[in-house]
Amino acid sequence: MFSFVVKKLGFIKSIPLTALIFDSGIKLWLSIAEPNKLEWLDTLEEEVLRWESINISLHKFGGTQFNFNKREIGHVHSNGILDILFSQEIKADLIRSGKAEEHHVFKKSGWISFYIQNEDDVKLAMALLRKSYLRIAQKSI
Repeated sequence: MFSFVVKKLGFIKSIPLTALIFDSGIKLWLSIAEPNKLEWLDTLEEEVLRWESINISLHKFGGTQFNFNKREIGHVHSNGILDILFSQEIKADLIRSGKAEEHHVFKKSGWISFYIQNEDDVKLAMALLRKSYLRIAQKSI
């Protein structure tokens, strides 16, 4: 359903609060259908918040955005899709190695998507966010 809404009803993201309401609906559904996934996302959030200068905010298209100071290192939608912006070179390496996929919407950008589908995926999601965090932190030195 998420893919359908993003691809066919993408225009609704321009309506204030619609993406946040939709994402909240996904979270509500997961609390019934896949409560473990919510626990995994909480684990991810708790770990990333331990990193220096990290805070979270709502992402403009729904989900939780992780920020180093005021710069986004990535965001995770409530359905478990983690999106991170990398250079084209890093993106290609991650896709080639099977650690990430093309972004679910912006295929020609540096954005990647990683689908958290089980508890083991949380560790790789943390590693991907850590890679982004270290790149951004290093640039701000």
